[in-house]
Amino acid sequence: MFTTTPFSAWNLKDELQEGLSNLGWEFSTQVQKETIPIALTGKDVIGQARTGSGKTAAFGLPTMNACQPTGELQALILTPTRELANQVAEELSNLQGNCGLTILTVYGGTDLEKQARTLKKGVDIIVGTPGRVMDMTERGHIDLAKPGFFVLDEADRMLDMGFFPDIMWVIERMTSRSQTLLFSATFPQEIIDAANEFMNEPEFVMTNTEKLDIPPIDQYSVRIGRANKLWVIGRLLSRMSEEDQTIIFTNTKRMVDLLVQRLKKHRFEVEGIHGDLSQNQREKIISNFKDGNSRIVIATDVAARGIDVDGITLVVNYDVPDDVDSYVHRIGRTGRIGRKGEAWVLVGRDDIPQLNKIIATHSLDIVVSEAPELPDGVSRDPVRKQEDNAEAADVFGMVPIKINTTSMSKFALVDEITSSLKCNELAVGDIVINEDHTVVEVHNKHASLAVKSFNSKDISASIIES
Repeated sequence: MFTTTPFSAWNLKDELQEGLSNLGWEFSTQVQKETIPIALTGKDVIGQARTGSGKTAAFGLPTMNACQPTGELQALILTPTRELANQVAEELSNLQGNCGLTILTVYGGTDLEKQARTLKKGVDIIVGTPGRVMDMTERGHIDLAKPGFFVLDEADRMLDMGFFPDIMWVIERMTSRSQTLLFSATFPQEIIDAANEFMNEPEFVMTNTEKLDIPPIDQYSVRIGRANKLWVIGRLLSRMSEEDQTIIFTNTKRMVDLLVQRLKKHRFEVEGIHGDLSQNQREKIISNFKDGNSRIVIATDVAARGIDVDGITLVVNYDVPDDVDSYVHRIGRTGRIGRKGEAWVLVGRDDIPQLNKIIATHSLDIVVSEAPELPDGVSRDPVRKQEDNAEAADVFGMVPIKINTTSMSKFALVDEITSSLKCNELAVGDIVINEDHTVVEVHNKHASLAVKSFNSKDISASIIES
């Protein structure tokens, strides 16, 4: 993956060179070696590269090299998801050293007014998702006429998610745009056509031919709702021996902090590492883990790059990674030097398509499993299992319940549920009476109580898992 070309070979700012040195980055990856020199000349670049190949630094270093800490927007980076926006912003913040650039994320699902106030204080680089960038532009909080540097990351995912009309809307308003970098793992014709429309004689960098090594370890997936992921984590950690070490991956810094907080509450000794920690804090955590003084670390993909420990026996994907290659990079941290290792991935209903894509891309053998049993001598779960029907619910929160009776009419069922649970008729959805059973939809808020109510009256009822 790494070449013999050092970052010092390029005319990057001293502050960026210092940032790279602080991270322990000496040699460039293939995509960095091929992209950075071209981008530093001001030319447009189209790059084909996987996540995990170092492409964030490939576009991030030339971007930051072209920016000054003025508080005026100079560069816009668009990503398909807020998780990826956070990861990119985190890596740029780690790489910039003492450049003093203000790098902000702009994406939906956050307080709009708070985001507007932050932008008003000044920003040099925005990393955002298309929809929120459009929204903030229309509201007058972002002036797209200012930035000269534009980066489009994971363009094929943007196309899959229907973002290309939004992207073209943004590009049309970037009247000062002088350089564009576009990265994609694949190149459907629509992307090529669009690139020809808004890019200026781009240079092509193709580095997507590397085959990732799959470690010879046991891999398992557990289908579980978010409310009970911590319960599964508790069971996995309770199986650790004194010599074992574990790394748990999440997609966001916030989830790292939440998991650390919750696991400590359940008396697990854990440490969390992400880009918001100082260099000294990160180095101390990594050093403790390498020396065996700590056994469980929770990390984001970016922050975990400095963790190179042969004794890791368990990798847990608390979140399914957004990118297919990130999964392989994660699990590659265990099973080293012929040691045994396990990798577990916790999968919610919405994660299934992404996990299937990961499995198909790398021909993985991931065994579908229940949560592991408690080890001998442990009779009580470290984390109590929660009642959670969210995985069975549809987008409107309705949970299907199978009732082993066909003798009750639809009207009688509605009356039974509303009177027993003292709830509104709106809590009951569709009812289908089949030959040997009935399926009735009940809102998630009342579903478990409805099952208990029927069972208490000797009418067998159970929630239908999706």
